[in-house]
Amino acid sequence: MNRNPINQKNIDQAKSKIQQLKNQFEQRKQLANALEPIKTKIGVYSGKGGVGKTSVTINLALSLNNLGYRTGIFDVDIDCPNVTKALGINIKPTVDEQDKMIPPEQHGIKVMSMGFFQKNEDEAIIFRGPMIHNAINQLLSGTNWENIDLLLVDLPPGTSDAPLTVMQTLDLDGFVIVTTPQELAKLDAIRSINMIKKLNHNIYGIIENFTGEFFGTGAGKEISKNMKIDFLGNIQMRKSYSEPSTIAYLEDLEAKHEYNKISNNLVQKLK
Repeated sequence: MNRNPINQKNIDQAKSKIQQLKNQFEQRKQLANALEPIKTKIGVYSGKGGVGKTSVTINLALSLNNLGYRTGIFDVDIDCPNVTKALGINIKPTVDEQDKMIPPEQHGIKVMSMGFFQKNEDEAIIFRGPMIHNAINQLLSGTNWENIDLLLVDLPPGTSDAPLTVMQTLDLDGFVIVTTPQELAKLDAIRSINMIKKLNHNIYGIIENFTGEFFGTGAGKEISKNMKIDFLGNIQMRKSYSEPSTIAYLEDLEAKHEYNKISNNLVQKLK
């Protein structure tokens, strides 16, 4: 008597699971191969929206490029992929002989963004976890990332499914946290730092944006001290922030000095 009859349904489920694992392995292999030319991948992250994370990403990339590091930006802020708009990029990626996308370049910075694939710039991108994972995999593995020393990844803000999925998909070398002096922003920054620590990722330091009379100052240094992470520097609040087409690093000498100081501090952490 056969006590363990073969169940065809169980066999099919086992085969499906094995195939799924094979697909995941192949995806990871393709992603690793695509990212191999990039020396360092840095996530730029904030606990909440509205703290100037994308602006910091762009200006930091320009500063690092000015220091001699070939720098790219990967915009995976699923809800608001604004890097292309902020940089004034009006062209789509082209394709090379290997069918890899060539990132458009602006001010010496190579950029790949979810925003390139929106039909309209005001179109909402509604993705759940698996869709985010697949989209990131396709974008990264399908992009020619040659000649990049540093890749800054503009992450979705917060501690929800979107940033978590990105962090689990990308093998980032470390994170830069962006906050403002406001109390709520400070609290959210602490939450984001705790999330990164739970995932056992490296944190290069924290940047305080919008420093000045209006919002105050000191939150970045306070978080740095209490959370035992490095303080990279602060960026003063400026009238030019009200103009979305204005890039502070290119048009404001004081801002350029601030970002160069932050970049030098960051580079020291990478050595």
